[in-house]
Amino acid sequence: MFRIVENRMLVPNLHQMTVQAPEIASAVKPGQFVIVRAVEDGERIPLTVADWDVDKGTVTVIYMNIGKTTQTMACLGSGSALPTVVGPLGNPMEIGHFGSVLCVGGCYGIGSIYPIARALKAAGNTVTIVIEARSSYLLYWQDRLRTVSDQMFPITRDGSQGMRGHIGNLGKIIASLSSPVDRMIINGCNFLMMRGSQESLPLEVKTIVSLNTIMMDGTGMCGVCRVTVGGDTKFACVDGPHFDGNQVNWDELAQRRKAYLDEEIQLVRSSKAL
Repeated sequence: MFRIVENRMLVPNLHQMTVQAPEIASAVKPGQFVIVRAVEDGERIPLTVADWDVDKGTVTVIYMNIGKTTQTMACLGSGSALPTVVGPLGNPMEIGHFGSVLCVGGCYGIGSIYPIARALKAAGNTVTIVIEARSSYLLYWQDRLRTVSDQMFPITRDGSQGMRGHIGNLGKIIASLSSPVDRMIINGCNFLMMRGSQESLPLEVKTIVSLNTIMMDGTGMCGVCRVTVGGDTKFACVDGPHFDGNQVNWDELAQRRKAYLDEEIQLVRSSKAL
């Protein structure tokens, strides 16, 4: 059992959980994920590690309360425990001295982009961070992100903070920078990663996305995480989760993500009724 040190809502529907997992904390690298279960007979869900503390032996994840499992997990208090926390899984994000790197995060990706930006900054890169949300009250960890970036651009749909609009403004932000972007890294929902990749394509900027949202087993055994990249079939959990966003077949991925949407909605409704 993995003791929960902290589990709280950051902004509506987004929660921050810190668990005691010293072996994972000592081995995890930026961009890797863990598989967790909220209850003993529950489903397995992948969550990117947003932070860790080797000395305290803890790992922190950000998750969205969107289905039955995450709803159950959101109700667990400090001092309770998770039956399963497996990791670190997946390949780490490639970290090197690329020059100017643009890190984009939305929703839970705002948290998961943090350790990547931190490592890129430590490697000597100029790091620009873009965070996106519907409104300012859905943005979080801004103070943390400023410590690992040279500049930061918030985008909100309602214009309550930063630039008004959505990820389609990415091209304008890139054009405003003092130096060309050498690499872009996007973390968040599939739509954010798809649109961000579309914006970077005409600019010929190598764009890396993290596809851990389509996993279940996390070890390459179940095949749920199949994705077509550059015309080849890949398994996101073992071949990724990081891929070239301009090579991903986003239409196919969107259809596969909808496969169990109706069943998930029914489960959430039934659990609320109880």
